[in-house]
Amino acid sequence: MLENCYQHQLLEAGCDEAGRGCLAGPVFAAAVILPRDFYHPLLNDSKQMSERRRNELRSIIEREAIAWQVVAIDAERIDKINILNASIEGMNLAVKGLSPQPEYLVIDGNRFHTDLDIPWRTIVKGDGKYANIAAASVLAKTHRDEYMIGLAEKFPAYGWSKNKGYPTREHRIAIRDYGLTEHHRLTFNSSPEQLELF
Repeated sequence: MLENCYQHQLLEAGCDEAGRGCLAGPVFAAAVILPRDFYHPLLNDSKQMSERRRNELRSIIEREAIAWQVVAIDAERIDKINILNASIEGMNLAVKGLSPQPEYLVIDGNRFHTDLDIPWRTIVKGDGKYANIAAASVLAKTHRDEYMIGLAEKFPAYGWSKNKGYPTREHRIAIRDYGLTEHHRLTFNSSPEQLELF
């Protein structure tokens, strides 16, 4: 059972991202402020939930949250500043978009930096410990999956409706056969010769 938040004195937002390990598409970051009494028995780390369950919880979170925000950082920006910094930039932008502004941040993972005047704490595997981080993980994941399914209609060869841009064998073979799109992260993609290793 997840705890609602890390601390109880200040208005707290949980932050997480989705898509860090993908070969294509943006990384999505989310920030969520939940009511103090929010509870849902099925809420968990989004990676531990079925797609159907994530989509059900997305509607509940978006309806019941005090505030939520989702931001996408595209492949070009990822290539420019690297995936870690792109993820952190996305979380910062998501927090900046919240109204009301939080007074404390909890970040899934072990790396973060910000120019916001808000105290924060990183928590390894926080999406399996705190409801507000888990909620952010659900929103980041569902918004990103929805985006990649839309892109798949324009680029059907890469299997994005199923693999969501992750480095499956099908995806890597499609890159070998059809080349890269403007949505691929150039710094993530191997040469065609290396694709045979996967």
